[in-house]
Amino acid sequence: MKRLGLLLLSLLLLACDDAENSIYRGYSCYFIFDTTLHPAPCQLTAAMGNPGHFLIVKSTMASGLRHIQTIRNYDQAREDVPLTTKREADTRCHLGANNAIIIGCSSYTNTLVCYEGQCPNCLTDLGGTNYPLTWSSNGLQLQCTRCHRSYDVNNGVVAAGEGGHQLYCYNVAFDGAILRAWN
Repeated sequence: MKRLGLLLLSLLLLACDDAENSIYRGYSCYFIFDTTLHPAPCQLTAAMGNPGHFLIVKSTMASGLRHIQTIRNYDQAREDVPLTTKREADTRCHLGANNAIIIGCSSYTNTLVCYEGQCPNCLTDLGGTNYPLTWSSNGLQLQCTRCHRSYDVNNGVVAAGEGGHQLYCYNVAFDGAILRAWN
């Protein structure tokens, strides 16, 4: 019985290690968004808890003010959300390899996911950081115009084109008010 307990503990530790190793660390990701300050119809707030709703999220600075820009998957609607509070202004923001992450709720698992916004195969094979993913197949897939691979947005696997790496993942959490993504 003791041996079985040790075996189960070892398997549990290996599983945790595999989950931790699946988080992409090639580029810094640190994003915090307070949905109470930006209630629906804000696209990012509205996507929380809605399976199949995904957004490409980018950050820009204009006149000293950070803006969060989103592109929704199912209709490519764009939104610009200025972050106007002092707390938002004081929070750092890093969005992966080239200032873009993808956040949404998987239709397959009903869980929140966050991906790197750049093609993982081009990042790995070619270096540099200018391989943005764009919506295709009615927002069900993300496509790279460089290597022509498409990725299933619900699980990150290569859906079309030459095989390779699946989408790189970041940690993501939503507590009902604060959305966070990090590595």
